[in-house]
Amino acid sequence: MPKLSDTMTEGVVAAWHKKIGDTVKSGELLADIETDKATMEFESFQEGTLLYIGVEKGKTAPVDSILAIVGKQGEDIKALIEGDKKAPAAEPKKEEAKAQPKEEAKAPEQVKVAASNNVPAQKPAEPATPVITHTGPTTPIDKRAKVSPLAKKLAKERHINIGFIKGSGDGGRIIKSDIENFNGGSAQFTGVESFTEEPVSQMRKTIARRLAESKFSAPHFYLTMEIEMDEMMKAREAINMVGQTKISYNDIVVKAVAQALRNNPKVNSSWRGDTIRYNKHIHIGIAVAVEEGLLVPVIKFADSKTLSQISIETKAAAQKAKEKKLQPADWEGNTFTISNLGMFGIEEFTAIINPPDACIMAVGGIKETALVKDGQLVAGHVMKVTMSCDHRVVDGATGAAFLQTFKQYMEYPVVLFGMQSF
Repeated sequence: MPKLSDTMTEGVVAAWHKKIGDTVKSGELLADIETDKATMEFESFQEGTLLYIGVEKGKTAPVDSILAIVGKQGEDIKALIEGDKKAPAAEPKKEEAKAQPKEEAKAPEQVKVAASNNVPAQKPAEPATPVITHTGPTTPIDKRAKVSPLAKKLAKERHINIGFIKGSGDGGRIIKSDIENFNGGSAQFTGVESFTEEPVSQMRKTIARRLAESKFSAPHFYLTMEIEMDEMMKAREAINMVGQTKISYNDIVVKAVAQALRNNPKVNSSWRGDTIRYNKHIHIGIAVAVEEGLLVPVIKFADSKTLSQISIETKAAAQKAKEKKLQPADWEGNTFTISNLGMFGIEEFTAIINPPDACIMAVGGIKETALVKDGQLVAGHVMKVTMSCDHRVVDGATGAAFLQTFKQYMEYPVVLFGMQSF
């Protein structure tokens, strides 16, 4: 099993393009491997015959375990296979180790059959548990109850069984208000608790591990700023009227962040344990939501690129991410990350820092609101951004200075766009 990314510890075989007995040439496509970030094509670096498949389609195996054996037809490969099977496996959790004898005692034959087929024994599914809730009496209180003509008519219209109603009138007589206040207490509701479970994908495992490491190791603090967007909205509309490439607000945010980092280089940094690295290059990671989680393709040297170039690269990277076609070069090297949920109607949120960056900016949607300008209440548009900072690297004043620069670029487009062509 090849190590196809820096964070990969195991892989899943998504598909085999050869079967046992097929001839394999060097450089020929052998299998598709699902890593923690993408599904990647694996080409054979040897020639010969496919003698053995060590990982079936859909199965998981750790890096460096036997994926397949390619050799000469008829070659003895028993020693290789046995050596791989004898490799030390991870120790089971204490709870699992304690539970194992109990399961064997209950169903030894089932466990034995599963082991002989190299399939882990599974605990039989527990039957669904019915949940019954009584909100009132389950039998009529009095089938011969006294009832007023109006109450009887109303009960008939509402399909209410009068026998379940306790009258509040004289002598227990059922009156109109009893029907109107009846809440269906005679109903007996039966439901079934149920759920489904799916195995955690390689991508989701890595996302969980990296974000947990970031959140619990880097002391986060947050800076939020409100930005007036009316002038930028006008500028974007003018750009898209004359330009061949349609520019999104996210493209503009990427450009403004890149320029703000150029003016505030201490934010473009990372914690290295014994040192702090201040990056002179500016590579902006853009969080992209995919079906199984989140990928962060990187726009490299973003400060040197035009809005059109940023737009084209961003769209292409997002498409590759959704199709799981990103390569390691597409997601490596970020020095600052942007997460934009504005298109989903989110006004404000905080994000977890994407290692090794020192900061990540969470961008909300543009909202029409009331603003005070020159003492007058006027309608306007605002956008909120929140920057999460690693306090080991970036102090509050440093982060605030960066956001002030970013705000200036967004509120005065001529300052930002006057630096470059579109």
